[in-house]
Amino acid sequence: MNIVAWFEVLSGGMLTTVQDRGRPGYGSSGLTRSGAADRRAHDAANRLVGNQPDAATLEVTGGGLAVRSVGETIVAVTGARADVTVCDRPVGDWARITLRNDDVLRIGVSNEGLRIYLAVRGGIDVPEVLGSRSTDILSHTGPSPVRAGDSLLVGAMSGPLPDEEQFPPPPPMDDPVEIRVRPGPRDDWFTPGSLRALFHETWTVTSELDRVGIRFHGPGRLHRARHEEMPSEGMVTGSLQIPPDGHPVLFLVDHPVTGGYPVAAVAVAADLPVAAQLRPGQRVRFVPVR
Repeated sequence: MNIVAWFEVLSGGMLTTVQDRGRPGYGSSGLTRSGAADRRAHDAANRLVGNQPDAATLEVTGGGLAVRSVGETIVAVTGARADVTVCDRPVGDWARITLRNDDVLRIGVSNEGLRIYLAVRGGIDVPEVLGSRSTDILSHTGPSPVRAGDSLLVGAMSGPLPDEEQFPPPPPMDDPVEIRVRPGPRDDWFTPGSLRALFHETWTVTSELDRVGIRFHGPGRLHRARHEEMPSEGMVTGSLQIPPDGHPVLFLVDHPVTGGYPVAAVAVAADLPVAAQLRPGQRVRFVPVR
């Protein structure tokens, strides 16, 4: 099978960006790692098409992407569940898909989860910025979001195809979704009642969410026990920051590298792919672990 020369983008969907495993090591320059928000789904898509781990995929937020294949290749769609078609014929997600020359692949609106990943054998080939092809929407580093009319070249970052032609998709999310967090480092800045509410009440995902973070609303605002101004300090992915309005914000992969509001807890790394798939209106509980 010939390697596809490029993809012609017919529709960029709600938001589609190029993502790989990120650009670590540039926090001192004001850049977070960025990369795929749901690393687990991104890696699974790459494995299905035999790509090297650091090959770039397309991260499709909410769905709506449509591309035409120029040449023949193999692709896989993982992440949030959505209807996928090739030339209007339904095909499976979380499975290897063959595209012929001039085939049109369409990804519908996600019906469970938020972020969908499209991997092509060889990887999406865009220029690297500081060793990564990822788009950081906060710092505007990396390639621009994908739009209709773009031509996306395909690289050569592939190896042998795996024996598996499909992977089991993740199970449906619970209601409420549980996100494990480690309390601190600034949990002592909040009243005992506010900490009980943070860790034992149910919180709702608002419409204020993107690759930077997710804002939650709950039974009430969280109150500080300390009211002095806090110097800015370093932030990490998964930080659960409490701004002055008392509503938690969970930082995702394009978060700022510093922040001036106290962080009451930090989500465990294994639950960050789950957080990346949260949709507005979903209910969440933050479960403290030590």
